[in-house]
Amino acid sequence: MLKININFSLYIILFFLGNSVYCQQIKKAEGGSFLLKNATIYTITKGIISGDILIRNGLISDVGQNITDPNAKLINCAGKRIYPGFIDGGSRLGLVEIDAVSVTNDFNEHGDLVPHMKALTAVNPNSVSIPVTRVNGVTSVFAKPEGSTFPGMGALIDLFGYTPEQMSCGSERVVMKFPSTGRRGRWDRRSDEDIKKDSEKALKSINEVWETALIYHKIDSTAKAQNQIWNKNNPQMDALMPIVRGIEPIFIEVNSKTDIEAALGWVEEKKMKAVFMGVAEGWRVADKIAKAKIPVITGPVLNTPRRDHDSYDAPYTNASKMQKAGVKVSIRTDNAENTRNLPFNAAFAATYGMGIEEALKSITINTAEIFGVADKYGSIEKGKVANLFICDGDPFEMKTRIEKLFIRGWDVPLESRQTLLYDEFLERKPGISK
Repeated sequence: MLKININFSLYIILFFLGNSVYCQQIKKAEGGSFLLKNATIYTITKGIISGDILIRNGLISDVGQNITDPNAKLINCAGKRIYPGFIDGGSRLGLVEIDAVSVTNDFNEHGDLVPHMKALTAVNPNSVSIPVTRVNGVTSVFAKPEGSTFPGMGALIDLFGYTPEQMSCGSERVVMKFPSTGRRGRWDRRSDEDIKKDSEKALKSINEVWETALIYHKIDSTAKAQNQIWNKNNPQMDALMPIVRGIEPIFIEVNSKTDIEAALGWVEEKKMKAVFMGVAEGWRVADKIAKAKIPVITGPVLNTPRRDHDSYDAPYTNASKMQKAGVKVSIRTDNAENTRNLPFNAAFAATYGMGIEEALKSITINTAEIFGVADKYGSIEKGKVANLFICDGDPFEMKTRIEKLFIRGWDVPLESRQTLLYDEFLERKPGISK
């Protein structure tokens, strides 16, 4: 009798578990060819047009009017808008699951000099925050490391794929944290003298790393020129070689006015290509950044002022002031779970001086250009990767609904933890009577 009861109980448990799993299943993405008809298309680089888009083999096969393809699935977009997928210029999405739970975080490596540590290898394709992010039209992010002076190599990824390698957009960049001359927070009790000493020590360390990289470059170049094989085993220096040789820019995190000015001088002295990230007080030295022709990835826009005496809208106007000064601006959320708020960060920048057109560029083509992938991403053009979405209004408006989203030509279901919970509790049937 006991055995029968145990078996019956087990059956009941498995039954409910099975039904629970079934209710929570996410639909699979659909591949193939798609013909999006009669839409208002925001191309970003070629204006706003009315017409059709043909998606084939993961690419935008054609853009125009009266396009036909009997083999493509027809999607009527009359009265709808189509935009290229939004790109976040700096996020911890995929590297963090729950900020407050350290074991779910993998964006910070041990050591102060680890430029060879690749964030791509730590990306979790099954993060529950990824589907949540996609429903707001964000299709790609720069997953970046944080922590030390040279925390590693960030990776631009698409938010769709079973493995990090499948998600990679083919652009990885070394990140560097420029020495700060300010306090680390309200809890920082260092004296002004100690802060100055720490900053000078950090800058000295960076300069030593750079001098070592230059020597390494000379030895490596000489060995190659003479067809010699030398016993090198220094992944840190190997990671810095594209920067030393001027092939790739270094991505420098820097925020305060004083530090930005110091970073500008340092980059000029070293004659290197650079991209500035953060740049929270870029508005104070916008002309200098523009003169140096250094692009910036700034944000979050939805933030509080850095200084007590700053205007409340200093973070909102920062991006627009740099853009108007002639700086190429990309916007980031610098977040993980709330990377989905990227369009609303751009919306605030648009409202506070940037304008809708430039704000759209700041999360599409500008970001693609900064990461060297503008030939594939950032706009709706023939031959580019089919990352785009269909919506019923302005994506900067919270009431706008994203109706379909494509990543690499796949029709990705707009389901997430939130949508499933909404559906579950919309018509509750607890099955329990009082």
